[in-house]
Amino acid sequence: MSSQRLPAEWEPQDAVLLTWPHKNTPWGWIQEEVTELYEALATVISDYADVVIAAPEDELESIRARLDAMGAPLEYIYLYPCNSDDTWARDHGPLTVESPDGFKLLDFKFNGWGNKFPHAQDDQITRQLFSQKAFPYASLEVRDWVLEGGSIETDGQGTLLTTTSCLLNKNRNPDLSKEDIESRLKSDFGVRKINWLDHGYLAGDDTDGHIDTLARLCPNNTIVYTACDDQQDEHYASLKKMEEQLKTFTNADGEPYRLLPLPWSGPVLGRDSDSRLPSTYANFLVINEAVLVPIYDLPMDEEALEVVSQAFPGYEIMGIPCLSLIEQGGSLHCITMQIPEGVLEQF
Repeated sequence: MSSQRLPAEWEPQDAVLLTWPHKNTPWGWIQEEVTELYEALATVISDYADVVIAAPEDELESIRARLDAMGAPLEYIYLYPCNSDDTWARDHGPLTVESPDGFKLLDFKFNGWGNKFPHAQDDQITRQLFSQKAFPYASLEVRDWVLEGGSIETDGQGTLLTTTSCLLNKNRNPDLSKEDIESRLKSDFGVRKINWLDHGYLAGDDTDGHIDTLARLCPNNTIVYTACDDQQDEHYASLKKMEEQLKTFTNADGEPYRLLPLPWSGPVLGRDSDSRLPSTYANFLVINEAVLVPIYDLPMDEEALEVVSQAFPGYEIMGIPCLSLIEQGGSLHCITMQIPEGVLEQF
């Protein structure tokens, strides 16, 4: 059995990584709106943990000044110069594991979700941050295969949840079999059991079915998942099959899950197109006794917050408006990556 372990997201954290939007990212047409969301998010996160920000060098002073002007506590915010193609830190950021030798930042290949988008600069961000000592109490190990943080979920106790549509897609690791990938996941993350979801998708999703838009592992052997109750909706059949498969899953110790369905948002369309956007409530961020939940100015927002509160009793549950984020196909969890306690500061 592996001596490494990927902590669950609800375990103690030192910081959250953000890769900042700028003029050379696809956010240009709504950059000010998205930047204001990032500023608000960084301020909220800083109430619970430090914030590590990767941004182009010529943007750092402006970011610092704007955060200061809105009252963000700069003593908890660390800015590092890094060039980037886009802002999806969940997928190009490090996956940090515990090991007998201390914390390790596992830096997997990032190929723009199957070479759909530019990614060469994003693929270097973890190494750039490490070289600048952004994570002083961790070592770095580079992996030679493609894996995105949004494609896996772990409970930190031996179970991993993922989707076949993403991890087995030939646009990621065409030379690796399912058995090869399972072996690597077990070795790197210390898991004993992998639950593969074969169903579930969201229109407008460029990731080939990231698990963090569909089903999330939560404390106390609970899974919160995206459910569709509209039989006329194009998602109904696939998400119903996903729900039925979730009912069959058990954790590494053979225990079934408590399942909590999230409300269905219904069609949310892009502001400049008739294309559906992946407005899922499953894309929440857990951070040190708080859960930040994406909301979309919809009647179902309050119900989504209530469901998440059932999964995280005793946590502070906060809605973060994310309509601008899903214009580019992702949401709150997609733009963040948590850094476990002990990586920025020693215990």
